[in-house]
Amino acid sequence: MPPDLLIRNARIVDGTGTAATEGDIEVTDGRITAVGDVTSTPGNDTQTIDAGGKTVTPGFVDTHTHDDGALLAYPNLEFKVAQGCTTLVIGNCGFSAIPNTPGDASAGGLLGGLGGDWTDLDGYRAAVHARNPAANAVTLIGHNTLRQLVLGSGDQKRVPTAQELATMRDHVERAMEQGAVGFSTGLIYFPGRYAKIDEIVALAEPAGAHDGIYATHMRNEGDRLLEAVEEAITVGERAGAKVHISHHKAAGQANWGKVAESLARADAAQDVTLDVYPYTAGSGRMIEYFNLDKISVELAEVIRLASCPAFPEYEGRMLVDIATDEGTSLEDLVRKILTAEKGERTICIHFIIDEADIETNLRHPRMMVGSDGIPDLKGRPHPRLFGTFPRVLAHYVRDRHVIPLEEAVRRMTSLSCDRFGLVDRGRIAEGYHADLVVFDPDTVEDTATYDDPKQEPTGIDWVIVNGQVTVDHGRHTKAGAGRLLHYRQDNET
Repeated sequence: MPPDLLIRNARIVDGTGTAATEGDIEVTDGRITAVGDVTSTPGNDTQTIDAGGKTVTPGFVDTHTHDDGALLAYPNLEFKVAQGCTTLVIGNCGFSAIPNTPGDASAGGLLGGLGGDWTDLDGYRAAVHARNPAANAVTLIGHNTLRQLVLGSGDQKRVPTAQELATMRDHVERAMEQGAVGFSTGLIYFPGRYAKIDEIVALAEPAGAHDGIYATHMRNEGDRLLEAVEEAITVGERAGAKVHISHHKAAGQANWGKVAESLARADAAQDVTLDVYPYTAGSGRMIEYFNLDKISVELAEVIRLASCPAFPEYEGRMLVDIATDEGTSLEDLVRKILTAEKGERTICIHFIIDEADIETNLRHPRMMVGSDGIPDLKGRPHPRLFGTFPRVLAHYVRDRHVIPLEEAVRRMTSLSCDRFGLVDRGRIAEGYHADLVVFDPDTVEDTATYDDPKQEPTGIDWVIVNGQVTVDHGRHTKAGAGRLLHYRQDNET
């Protein structure tokens, strides 16, 4: 049978970290059927891509996304597939699309209210597949979402009752049975910040029983970073779950350099993986970062507004500049924004990370790449939403020589697929799913900036998802070949 797709004259970086080779790639029925010296005869319907010596790699895995809603609202996922991302890990930071109360748009935290008529992962998967997404995804089940659903909107500081804890555990167990990859926390966010370690361990145990992951936005990434790492490792050990530390950083200038100690502790624990985004600024809901009774001026001084429904004229501006123009204090400006109608929906960008720490992170052999992008396409989102993966390739591989290309690709592909249970993905090898990226390492460039963030990268020529060409020289084909995958099961193509 003639192949569906042939990629000729490729420089193949296969995802394992080994040196590049020259050759061709044959794809049939969404799978790679030959690599190297391919002699198959093309048929009338065979699509042939002449890579012209450009690099072909496995599709990139964005290990830290908040695209739970984007899979439904923006199923073409242009901001992700243009970067070469063919699979997304959703449900991070304790916020997930499951479990869900149909028609309830009031909860959601970082995700906003998703609404929808599903209740569990099977229902969400059906809703996603009905939208024909451009990329694959796997999901974690989020602690904040669970806590909000089960404990309600009353006193969130309290310890859950035995029955409430059992209900939350049942949700985790059901999600794992339906293909979730694990359990996630966001312990700086409401309401997860009120949870004690025993609660977290109890909820991570069903994930551990399924050989799943405990992924955590730790309780502290600043002054108490090392204590937070210890807590994450302890949860994993007690729950029997593999630990994954999200967007590893040392926040705040006083803490810069601590990532070396943090990584050393992760190494000592052995089975701990991490991810990082390649920017010196983070982003999130501004209301999560401030106590309105005692506003941190130091933090306010480094904040820029991405989206601000209450005051759209503020978008793209630093708080210090707005305060100066309005003749007000930073404290009063923060209160004005966050107490206004829709103020809780304000997304901010905070410049809190040291460039040297990013490079330290990227050198670590168990460090993956995650954009942590928030897909709010209004206003001026953090440029990581559009630029994370090409930025690693352009700035840290080509320009800064922080890690070799083959190693960077391994972190973005096989390492991530192995950790997050993506069967037969992450390598260019016979029998593997044809998630592929064709790009020029000499010209690939992230063009998204803080001032103009919604810009797709250059230098990425083709992106292929499950054997279907999804991006062709900047043109989005709307192939819709993505699937919401099951953890460690190869039953979705």
